[in-house]
Amino acid sequence: MATQHTAAETAADNDAPTTVPDAGPRVLRGLVGMLSANAAALSANRVLSIALPWFVLTTTGSVGKTGLVAFCQIVPYVVSQALAGPLIDRIGPKRISVAGDLLSTAAMATAPLLYLTGSLPFGLLLGLLAVVGAADGPANGAKGLFVPSATRAARVPIERGTGLSAAVERTATTVGPALAGVVVTAFGSLSALWITAALFALSALIVSTTLTDPVPEPHEIPIEESGGYFSQLRQGAAFLRDAKLLRSIVGMLAITNLLDQAFMSVLLPVWAKESGNGAEAIGLVVSVFAATSIIAALVAAGVAERLPRRTVYLIGFSLGGLPRFAAMAMGAPLWLVLTVLAVGGLGSGFVNPIVGAVTYELIPTPLLGRVKTLAQAVTWAGIPFGGLLGAGLVTLTGTSTALWIVGGMYLVAIGVPGMSREWAGMRKRTVSERASADAADDASGAGPSNATAQAVPQEETSVPAGA
Repeated sequence: MATQHTAAETAADNDAPTTVPDAGPRVLRGLVGMLSANAAALSANRVLSIALPWFVLTTTGSVGKTGLVAFCQIVPYVVSQALAGPLIDRIGPKRISVAGDLLSTAAMATAPLLYLTGSLPFGLLLGLLAVVGAADGPANGAKGLFVPSATRAARVPIERGTGLSAAVERTATTVGPALAGVVVTAFGSLSALWITAALFALSALIVSTTLTDPVPEPHEIPIEESGGYFSQLRQGAAFLRDAKLLRSIVGMLAITNLLDQAFMSVLLPVWAKESGNGAEAIGLVVSVFAATSIIAALVAAGVAERLPRRTVYLIGFSLGGLPRFAAMAMGAPLWLVLTVLAVGGLGSGFVNPIVGAVTYELIPTPLLGRVKTLAQAVTWAGIPFGGLLGAGLVTLTGTSTALWIVGGMYLVAIGVPGMSREWAGMRKRTVSERASADAADDASGAGPSNATAQAVPQEETSVPAGA
């Protein structure tokens, strides 16, 4: 394995992409199905995030109950997704995705139905939301596992699949709440709950008719499955722990998600109020950043495979990080803040396709479920504490200083790991490099009998030729 490590690091010195998809028939059905199913499920979540609090607020009049509903959905979502990995690998992402969407459909259809009959106590509503969260977490995690196989079948680079997926996610995040607002205003929040149920059902239908479970690529080393559920869960955790590059990416995302939540939930509203720009400035900031990031993600889907990955990551995150905090902290006029946010959105829109492509390349297909879902749960772990961080900093230091502190932390979170040695492993490896590494591994007598042996260190993991 030492020889393989040296080969990978030598190859990583040149950060230019070198591979193209394998030749063969081009099948777009899976890629279109994967994107469509994600669009339906994510839109359902975004509509629900607006319609449900409004439904609770207007039917109960309680602010406390309104705040409780989101908690009762998001906690089961995160926990179930973290624990579902071994089941996804064992049963298959298609069955998990369809079953989760159908369960969410049933729960969401039950809520308005019971309300119309006068049989929906608040406790039962919370229980139904917990069911939606517990079902939706594994279902969304499972949908993400179709990206590598769908892009290979379409004979396009992995960056195109991750770029389109990022564009779909950001579009759903932007359009979903707007759709919910229109529906709630025109037809009432109950109608929005019915639409949420219909979108979950549509996602299940699309997955069941267009997608098939991914299979290992020919060059991937077989992984010996042993033990039961908890053994496989530990196997996924061991892979994530020993995989240097993947572990570093997950840690970086966990910190930046925490800081982004501090910005969105506290710093942005406080800045809007104290600067005199008002609540409308919040919507403008979010909309401008989202719009330009969608454009960038679509552009990245077409050109990212030809760009140096680590350079794009550093530039993109740098543009999307510190400048927005600095502009607000310095009291820049709103037009300048929006300009900075527009540029930041363009930069950040390129990051997700790159980071997503690297993540998929580094995890062997048989371990995708248990590693990817666990990694995503870790990246979400700090989000509940973002508001507390933002509020604490504003209370202790004031808004301007808090913005500088969070912006500085953001810069450190992206810069320190991005400049480290293992991040050279973001580079794609050619077929010849992979063959040389495999030959070196065979010569060293290293056995691939378990996931941990294959996973140390992360930058050694084989990369598909078509990525």
